[in-house]
This record gives sequence, C-alpha cells and structure tokens, in this order.
Amino acid sequence: MGAPLSSWPWAGLGAYKYVLYGPLVAKVAQEWREQGGAPTDSWCLHLLLLLALRSLIHQLWFSYANMLFFTRRRRVVPDGVDFHQIDAEWDWDNMVIMQTLLGAMAISSPLFPAMSELRAWDPRGWAVALLLHVAVSEPGFRWAHRALHRGPLFSRYHSKHHSSPVTQPLTSAYGTPLESLVLTLAMAAPLAGAFLVGAGSVSLVYGHIFAFDYLRCMGYSNVEVISHRAFQAFPLLRYLIYTPTYLSLHHQEKDSNFCLFMPLFDLLGGTVHPRSWELQKEVDQGKNDRVPDFVFLAHVVDVVSSMHVPFAFRACSSQPWTTRLVLLPLWPIAFCLMVLQVLCSKTFTVSFYCLRGALHQTWTIPRYSFQYFIPPMKDGINRQIELAILRADRMGVKVLSLAALNKNEALNGGGTLFVDRHPDLRVRVVHGNTLTAAVILNEIPGSVKEVFLTGATSKLGRAIALYLCRKRIRVLVRFNNDQTDQW
Repeated sequence: MGAPLSSWPWAGLGAYKYVLYGPLVAKVAQEWREQGGAPTDSWCLHLLLLLALRSLIHQLWFSYANMLFFTRRRRVVPDGVDFHQIDAEWDWDNMVIMQTLLGAMAISSPLFPAMSELRAWDPRGWAVALLLHVAVSEPGFRWAHRALHRGPLFSRYHSKHHSSPVTQPLTSAYGTPLESLVLTLAMAAPLAGAFLVGAGSVSLVYGHIFAFDYLRCMGYSNVEVISHRAFQAFPLLRYLIYTPTYLSLHHQEKDSNFCLFMPLFDLLGGTVHPRSWELQKEVDQGKNDRVPDFVFLAHVVDVVSSMHVPFAFRACSSQPWTTRLVLLPLWPIAFCLMVLQVLCSKTFTVSFYCLRGALHQTWTIPRYSFQYFIPPMKDGINRQIELAILRADRMGVKVLSLAALNKNEALNGGGTLFVDRHPDLRVRVVHGNTLTAAVILNEIPGSVKEVFLTGATSKLGRAIALYLCRKRIRVLVRFNNDQTDQW
C-alpha cells in the first residue's frame, strides 16, 4: 500500500474522471434554465470557465515551448522529451480537477460568506492578495518545498515530480495529491484572505489564478523568455521574478532554487544556485544552441495531418497518426494557416532527436502534398528546397535527406538539380535510397572481392550492384526468371 496522498483517488477512472465535473455542469444547467439565460452570477459557471481557460493557458504555453522555429536557440535543457515522461505526465490535469472541486466546496462554505456576493472589482482585494502572496504564499511554499526534498517525503512524494528530466509547461501541474495540496494552499491563501476581509471580487479570482498559472507555465517552459538585459538594467528584478533557467537548475540539481516565483526568499535562505544568472544569460544569448548533424527535409501531407505536429496537442502528436474527430472543428484554422504559409512562410524546424550523440532535426517545407502536382508551384517548391539546402550548408550540417515528394524525379531529378547547380556544397544531399545504399556500401570491407546480392531487382539493389561493379567487385545476383526483364 502506498503512502497517504501519494496517488489520485480517481486514477482508475481513466478518461471517465471528467464525470467528476458532472454536479457542476448540472448545477449550471439548472440555473440557466431557471434564469432563462447564462447565470453570470453563478460561481459554478465561473469555476467551469476557469477550468477551460486554465487548460488553455497550459496548452498555449506548451505550444509555444515546442515551436522550435521560435524557441530552438533559447532552450535551457537541449534534450528532448521521451515517451516515458509523456506517459507519466499524461494525467497532468489531475491538479486542476482537484482545485476545481475544492473551489466548489469553498463557495458553499460558511467560512467565506463574502463569496455569496459577486463583485466585479474591488481594488482593496488586489492589495490584500498581493500582500498575502509575498508574506504568506512565497515563504510558506519555499519552506514546504524544501521539506519535500528531505528524507521520506522526497522518496514517497516529490521524486515523482522530479522524474521528468526536461521540464514542460504541463510538468508544472504534474505531481502527487500532497504536492498539489501544497501548491493549492499557496495559490488560494491570497484569495481566501481577500474574501475573509470582504474585499474579494470576480476579477481578483480570475486575475490571480491566471497570473499564477502563467508564471508556473513560464518557469517550466524550458525556454528562456526574459532578456538578460532586463536584469542588467534592473539588478533587483532578478530577485522578484524567477526564470525558466532558474527553475531548470532546481530540477537538475535539487539542492537549490526552491522558491515559488520570487528568488528573494532563496536569497534570504541561502539557497540561490551560484550559476543562476550566468547560465540565464548564456541561454538567452543562444550559446546553448547546436548545429544539427543530420537534417530530414520533409513536407506537409495534408491539412488534417498538419494538426499532428509536436507543438499542437501532446495527446495527438505522441501517438500514431489517425484522423481524430476532436480536431475537425480546428480544420478551418489549419486551412487558413496553409494559405498563409504559401504566401509568406519559409522552411522551419518541426522536431529533433539525438541518436548516439548526433543531433537530428526535421525541417519542413511549407507546402502540402497536393501542391506538388500543381505545375505553376513547381519552381516555388524547388526554390524552397534550394534555400533550405543552402541554409544547411552555411550552418555546417553534414547530411540533408530529401523526404517523399521533395525528391520527386519530375520535380528536381531526385535532388540532382541542386547538386549540379551548387557543385561546391559541403552538405551531403541524399534521399532514402541513396542514403541506404551508402550505409550498405560503407559496411562492406575494402578487401572484399565478391558480393552475393539478394533483392537486386529493386531500384536500391540495382544501384548497389552497379556501384560495386564499377569498383571491380564481382556481384552475384539471385532472382527468378520473371525478374530478368527488370535488368
């Protein structure tokens, strides 16, 4: 049996956990029917709106953090996210569910009578919330966070959160119920104080929760978003707001940088990592960037598959592609983006991975499959491919592989058009067949005088056989009688 509050009570429900929102939805539906319109004075409605908007904040930050064409040079940890981390964080929204349910309990609690009155704005509440955040939430969270790093509390609870090697915006909500309760108390304390003194308002609830989630997602984004020049111009600012680099150092080394949002409390407690600002400057200047060893130059298949990119929805992009009905409402947006890409887009980085120490990136030509068969677009597509090859050559990329229709014989002769046009290219322009042939030929020892080849009737097999013959290596081929006409 696990430790108390180390697992979620609805973990066995899977996707059916969202049934927990049923009572809130039913309450809003009842009030809507009774009032003949949207019950804008209902806290239940506001809780559901907060749920949707908070999920949107996490999704937007996730999309931005994984748009490598914007963020590649400012990534704090250069490694990618593996499937083990994706599986572990799959139910990242458990904390949001818990906070929504606790909020539903709070609005009906006699401890907060002021919540029965829905005021849109009260400046006193904002002042009280800010004061309580600095005086209670920040030091309280840091104390609890540091306690979670000690002895059994870490091994039974907090180690799960630190099992994610590369922080992502969704990692900010990933953890055990105990950790989520600590974070919920830090977020709720300023709101509770404002309502207890009768200064709470709807705008305060929305504003405080949005700011809290925004800063959490920013810190976990793994992308440096604050310029080091801001800290140079205003040195005290570095103690008022943390950075993604600051939090990444905590995740990596675990013995420093415990604060919620304000490093001031780490400074007072003597737990600021000494390289926090030096490393932040290096990341912001792009010194963490690396030239890829290999580039796969792809293109978009169709409008539906374009929504399967890594920076869209993790639940879709982390699984094999299939048409998902939930994405169909976004089809008009994807179609408009397709038109926009034709008008003003250029090749961009979509994904990457590391294999045996080599960095592999996927670049995408902003053209869709059907456009390759429109004659007037042929020159424009070749121009995009040529610019990508020249860019890779300038960067120092070793190998660039043309994918699918980018190597079409009718389009550019399998890439020979660009090699002939630029004979001094340092980057090796290949495609699947030529790259496979090169790998096979490289494995043949130089002392070999005879090779027995199977499958030689394929285009790849014939290319290998002809190359070996030119090298004066005897080639033995086995094929059926009905295959002789292919030679």
